[in-house]
Amino acid sequence: MKRLFDLLAAIPLSIIAFPIIIITAILIRAKLGAPVLFKQQRPGMHGKPFYMYKFRSMTDERDHSGQLLPDEVRLTSFGKLLRKLSLDELPQLWNVVKGDISLVGPRPLLMEYLPLYTQDQARRHHVKPGITGWAQVNGRNAISWEEKFELDVWYVDNRSFLLDLKIIALTALKVVKSEGVSSGNHVTMPVFRGDASNRAGQRSAEM
Repeated sequence: MKRLFDLLAAIPLSIIAFPIIIITAILIRAKLGAPVLFKQQRPGMHGKPFYMYKFRSMTDERDHSGQLLPDEVRLTSFGKLLRKLSLDELPQLWNVVKGDISLVGPRPLLMEYLPLYTQDQARRHHVKPGITGWAQVNGRNAISWEEKFELDVWYVDNRSFLLDLKIIALTALKVVKSEGVSSGNHVTMPVFRGDASNRAGQRSAEM
């Protein structure tokens, strides 16, 4: 039922949003240059890797050694607007149609985070990741990693069709209200370095 709902929603949304997608792509090409799309491998259900697509929202500015500058430096005002309106997420409708992700589920994070999760945190991968999720409508980048994972696991344990509809409605409300999900000190999440107890265990093992 969830897969059917994803298709019945994502395909019409892709058609309706097509003019917005084209205009957004043209503006990104003019303001940020090429490439227009950001492509990165992320873990899907059970950690199976897939390529996720987003609209590019950052520049490629680097320091004298060739390393990329911090996210908050590379994220322009135009990029912040894309994120605030969630326009950067539109290409992920293609991921939904392909079956890589769902409309609703825990956000797909980085592949290198997989070995850092606790056993409980890893349960976020028992379902397909999503474009939006319970953590996104309850703080997004303004909450800690631990809080985010608790919300993700809560969704896994309590998921239902009605809950998905609620999350979609709350997401739409936040976009309409233009709540500052990409502003202030919460432009992006800091790098996840694992649970504190895990890090302590790793240090003991190394000693």
